[in-house]
Amino acid sequence: MRIRGFAPSTPCWAELTTSDPARAARFYADLFGWELDGDRFLLDGRPVAGLARSRPDRPEGWLTYLAAPDLEQTIQRVEGAYGRTLVRPEERSGARSAIVADSSGAIFGLWQAAGFAGAQLRGEPGAMAWSDLLTDGIGQATAFYGSVFGWSLTHEFGSGEWLTEAHDSVAGLITGRYDFRWQPSFQVGDCLDLIDKVARLGGRVAAGPMEMGLGKYVEIIDPLGTPFAVTAPVPRPVELSVAYNDIIGLELTYGG
Repeated sequence: MRIRGFAPSTPCWAELTTSDPARAARFYADLFGWELDGDRFLLDGRPVAGLARSRPDRPEGWLTYLAAPDLEQTIQRVEGAYGRTLVRPEERSGARSAIVADSSGAIFGLWQAAGFAGAQLRGEPGAMAWSDLLTDGIGQATAFYGSVFGWSLTHEFGSGEWLTEAHDSVAGLITGRYDFRWQPSFQVGDCLDLIDKVARLGGRVAAGPMEMGLGKYVEIIDPLGTPFAVTAPVPRPVELSVAYNDIIGLELTYGG
C-alpha cells in the first residue's frame, strides 16, 4: 500500500546509521529485496528506509523518526519534559530532522516534511510495519510521551501499545530489557523462512519467534551487530454471532 503522508507524532521513517554502509546495504538488499539509491533504500522503486554513515553526533543503529510538522516547537516540548536534543535541526533532502532522547535516554528522531514525508510503502513484506519503545521505565515513559505527543498507554492486545489523542494505535511498548531504545520492525511473509535467510547472510536471531499483538515477531541482530525486528501478520478468524432475540425479531418482521 502506498503512503503519501503521516499524522503528527506517528512513526514515518527509519534510518540505519552504520560504520560500514556498503556491507549493511548488501545484507538488507539480500534480506528484504531493497535497492540502495543514494541514502535511501527502495522497494519496488519507493523509499522504505534510510542509510547513513556513522558520525560523532549520531548513534549507530536503527533510528525511528516521528513526524513533527513544527520541529522547533516539538523540540521545546521534548526538553520541557526532561528529554535532550542530541542533533539540532538540519536540512535533509525533502525534510528537516533532529535527533532527541526521551527522559530515560531512549533516542529517536523528529522529521519535518518539506516534500518528502517518509516511507512510501506500508502493509507489505519489506516495508516498515511498526516501532516499539523498549524500556522498563513505564511510568517515566508514560509521563514523557503523554506530555510531548499526547499519547496514552494501553494493553488491549496483550502487549503495550501507544495510542494518540484520537485513540489511534501508533507504536508499541516492550518491557524487560536492559537497554532503553526505539526499535523498528519490518513486515515479512513468514518469520521462519526469514530466520533461515538471516543465518545464511551472517545475522542471528536475538529473540523469537513469539506472538506479539496481532502477529509473530522476531528480534534480529544484523552482521554488524545492529538490532532490529521483523513481524509477520497472523490471520485471525472473525466469528459473527446473532442473539436469539435478534432472530425472533427477524422472524416477526419478515414472517408476519
